[in-house]
Amino acid sequence: MKPDVVVCGLGPAGRALAHRAVERGLTVTVVDPAPERRWTATYAVWADELPDWLSPRVVAATVPRPMAWGTRAHRLDRPYVVLDTARLQRSLHLADASVVSERAIDVGPERVTLASGATITGGRVVDARGLARSPARAEQTAYGVIVDARRCAGLEPLFMDWRPDNGAAPEAPRSFLYAVPLDDERVLLEETCLAGRPALTGAQLRTRLWERLRARDVPLTGDEPVEHVRFPVQGGRPGSSRFGAAGGFLHPATGYSVGAALSAADAVAAGRDVWPAAARVVHRLRGAGLRALLALPPDDLPLFFDTFFALPPDAQRAYLSGRTDLAGTVAAMSALFAALPGRLRRRVATATLGVPVPSRGRWASAMMGV
Repeated sequence: MKPDVVVCGLGPAGRALAHRAVERGLTVTVVDPAPERRWTATYAVWADELPDWLSPRVVAATVPRPMAWGTRAHRLDRPYVVLDTARLQRSLHLADASVVSERAIDVGPERVTLASGATITGGRVVDARGLARSPARAEQTAYGVIVDARRCAGLEPLFMDWRPDNGAAPEAPRSFLYAVPLDDERVLLEETCLAGRPALTGAQLRTRLWERLRARDVPLTGDEPVEHVRFPVQGGRPGSSRFGAAGGFLHPATGYSVGAALSAADAVAAGRDVWPAAARVVHRLRGAGLRALLALPPDDLPLFFDTFFALPPDAQRAYLSGRTDLAGTVAAMSALFAALPGRLRRRVATATLGVPVPSRGRWASAMMGV
């Protein structure tokens, strides 16, 4: 029998969608070359993004008011939660779905062709395979270590820390420290390149992380578990036949996507339109925000985030999470633009409008945009 829904890709977005479709009583087929593969990445979201249907047991740690640093400290008035990756994966069970352990190579609205040459048809086919890497797409990269919480007792949770104590040259592209608890005993310390084309490499970020932690008296042995991060932040296309990063749910200026996908999974499973006109405009505005970040010189990036994190909490929330909030997104971007120093306004305006920014040498911008 032809299933109601075929989901290609079993990352967090695809698995959440398939799970919610099963819970709605739909017949579901999922396609993934390694459906039993364990997730190992760290996923975190703003607490207010979590849908009601998700078990609270998937939350491993909560940071009530995380800290952010540009050139000065900012306390964020919005709880931030780190998810237990294994529990999240188990909670999105697919007990009543039909699982096909193959690679999807051609995905259409009602038919998917597999690497074996076989085809599967369904009432709906949804591509949730993520985004393919390409030199034309900006990427986010990170290198992190997991340490005993006692070794970094003096380091509070950090959503983003742009202070220049990681040993990088002043003219080099910037990276920031991300520091969050994974549970009561472990902390993830991660040096992150927010976006780059090309992005900083894992080796570069590793060197910076070790230098930064040495400067902050956080000892490392070299035996710590390591987390590597690398994914495109461009290329998602909104539409009913795509979901997750592939379907435009990834925020191009932050790299966050899991919260948005979890929030929308139930509506997409029900066949509702989650891309009204307002959401499509917000998606384009966020793309403009990424262009602005790619155009900023290294020295100006911390100042840019000082300005952003000085915005009222509602404005920050609208830009970071208001996927369908056009009025809130426009208001937040307008307030940010008005508060920036004049030289940053000019550069942000030209980048946002898509005007090429002249290179000023090898490191023309903070984010390695070319």
